Amino acid sequence: MSMEQQRFREQNYSSPQALGDHPCFSALPTDLGLAGDCNPRLSSLRSRRQTAMTPKPAGPPDGGWGWVVAAAAFVVNGLSYGLLRSLGLALPDLAEHFDRTAQDTAWVSALALAVQQAASPVGSALSTRWGARPVVMVGGILTSLGFIFSAFASSLLHLYLGLGILAGSGWALVFAPALGTLSRYFSRRRVLAVGLALTGNGASSLLLAPALQLLLDTFGWRGALLLLGAITLHLTPCGALLRPLALPGDPPVPPRGPLAALGLGLFTRRSFLVFALGTALVGAGYFVPYVHLAPHALDRGLGGYGAALVVSVAAVADAGARLVCGWLADQGWVPLPRLLAVFGTLTGLGLLAVGLVPVVGSEEGWGVSLLATAGAYGLSAGCYAPLIFGVLPGLVGIGGVVQATGLVMMLMSLGGLLGPPLSGFLRDETGDFTTSFLVCGSLVLSGSFIYMGLPGALPSCHPASSPATPPPERGELLPVPQVARLSPGGPHSTLDTAC
Repeated sequence: MSMEQQRFREQNYSSPQALGDHPCFSALPTDLGLAGDCNPRLSSLRSRRQTAMTPKPAGPPDGGWGWVVAAAAFVVNGLSYGLLRSLGLALPDLAEHFDRTAQDTAWVSALALAVQQAASPVGSALSTRWGARPVVMVGGILTSLGFIFSAFASSLLHLYLGLGILAGSGWALVFAPALGTLSRYFSRRRVLAVGLALTGNGASSLLLAPALQLLLDTFGWRGALLLLGAITLHLTPCGALLRPLALPGDPPVPPRGPLAALGLGLFTRRSFLVFALGTALVGAGYFVPYVHLAPHALDRGLGGYGAALVVSVAAVADAGARLVCGWLADQGWVPLPRLLAVFGTLTGLGLLAVGLVPVVGSEEGWGVSLLATAGAYGLSAGCYAPLIFGVLPGLVGIGGVVQATGLVMMLMSLGGLLGPPLSGFLRDETGDFTTSFLVCGSLVLSGSFIYMGLPGALPSCHPASSPATPPPERGELLPVPQVARLSPGGPHSTLDTAC
């Protein structure tokens, strides 16, 4: 060692403190022994040790706290779609009080449904940026205020603003974040968990339909809306139960910019674009029974409680079918896109059957034919509901499922905004809801036909060798390289071929 090197070493490394301050050695472990010049291998060793010690997010827990999230999503769904479905019982009272047509009063529910779905991407974007918990809690407060404000309405405009805009905006902030968070907590039992949460729709309709009719008879529509405002406030504690969860597919940083936060880039994927077009058409007819099933039962000669029974039967069938279909879809026996197309078609046929039922002889009759067709519609619509969300992780990946859920709600709003008013217009023109249900059923059938363009919706030319249920983090519709893969029945590798 030269004299200059020795003098430099004595000036800079004369004490342990000076040694620790040197940029090459300050971050290294002290037990490695630092005799000599700066060693790049030690820096590489430290980098590898830090990487190994950094905790990596695990996959979806497939249970645990996820069942609490499922319970919260159950209540959220019941106090949003379940309540919206039962709200049709109040429309005749509103039409009579304000002396307006069925088409005018139908805009109350249509606006609430359209705003709830059209603004769902905003709820998803806010949830991606700030977390689902605070977003859902704020949404519960807005929904409650919307019902309370509407209880003091002096015109239909006040109802449009209160129930349509304010309550609809609150629902937009609760549904998509809650359901998207639930999808992140499950992988192999995802469709079952989503189906369980979506049974809140049917269970709420089963309880709220007769309860709302009782409230209308006892307190009038103003008192009923005021009490519903107190009930919907329970959405706020449900939001507090949505614990955040980090997953491997999450982006390292939240999306920046409004377009990226809304997830509009998902429309560049062909499969999601096909799914979007079919969903928009289905939405034009799917929600008509939410608004006009009870008035249709009244037009068919049933009394108020008979109409409530029709809504309840459809709700029970809907709730049971969501659980059964969720379990069936998770078995992997049939590809999810194929199930989606099949049950969408059956839903359209159920709407056609509901529109063709004959008139009941008297208000004391129970309308067996209408009860049967409403139950058949509820079964098919209940099977369709969990599939529309269960197929999303396969289309966009687990990291984009919250944004995709909001976009699905927006797509269905495009039809939901026009479907109920169109149904009310056809009722005013024809005198009953027969034409309304026939037209809306045809729209659902058209959307289900478009679903056949999704990968896996039609049978393959040759049976695929890979299992029907894919690894949960990847999804069955994400691009898979055409390489040799192991057959589930043995060690022989085969190529996965499809039409």
